[in-house]
Amino acid sequence: MKIYISVDIEGTAGITHWDEARKTHADYAEFREEMTREALAACEGAIAAGAQEIVIKDAHGSGRNILAARLPECARIVRGWSGHPLSMVQELDATFDAVLFIGYHSKAGAETNPLAHTLTTGVASIKLNGTPASEFLLHTYAAALSGVPAAFVSGDQGLCGDVAAFNPNIKTLAVSQGIGPSTVSMAPQLAQRLIRDGVAAALKGDLGAAKVRLPEAFTLDVTFVGPTQAYKASWYPGARHLGGQTVRLETKDYFDVMRALQFIL
Repeated sequence: MKIYISVDIEGTAGITHWDEARKTHADYAEFREEMTREALAACEGAIAAGAQEIVIKDAHGSGRNILAARLPECARIVRGWSGHPLSMVQELDATFDAVLFIGYHSKAGAETNPLAHTLTTGVASIKLNGTPASEFLLHTYAAALSGVPAAFVSGDQGLCGDVAAFNPNIKTLAVSQGIGPSTVSMAPQLAQRLIRDGVAAALKGDLGAAKVRLPEAFTLDVTFVGPTQAYKASWYPGARHLGGQTVRLETKDYFDVMRALQFIL
């Protein structure tokens, strides 16, 4: 079994403030550690389910957060950002049996995580076919390009609710709940154990039921925080400025959706 794990930080247990997610702040070290421990827990669960090869994408900020020396021998890690359109699932292809999303978070505009955003804090919202999109949704569709199912997601309660509504066969673990600028979180040690157990159970389950089918066509609406960003983004081939802060791209190729986001954000 070959498993891909994409790991972010804003949905890890306990994280509450941007200072805890930013490499230059003293609070970051604690949550870099938690991000690493949750990634390791996912690896352990995957190995328990029979994984012999694991690829991990460090998918937060600089892409250089996870303490790589802690990883098991069967794992490889993708660090930094190449600029590839698949972004947070770079190197994912049809050879993988499943993808796991660890430490993921609510979409831009949501009130269910103080750190809610989609790809960047420079956008107010990203909508796909009229639906506000999270990083989970964007990258689950990216995985679907290669027929790879999303088996397990850990993060905040708001995201997990969105995942359940999208496909109830994708297993989720809510490690925290956002309440205004605060969070209520389970203990990190418990989160790690439940991630380990949840990943193992998900990978031993019916992965076929977790597969998603891509829509036949896509309308991507990106609403920026500022109108000058929208004007610049409107020059992407096929995009048009709807006025104000919003740019729209219509395409039948989901790879083009991801490529557009890579270039306009």
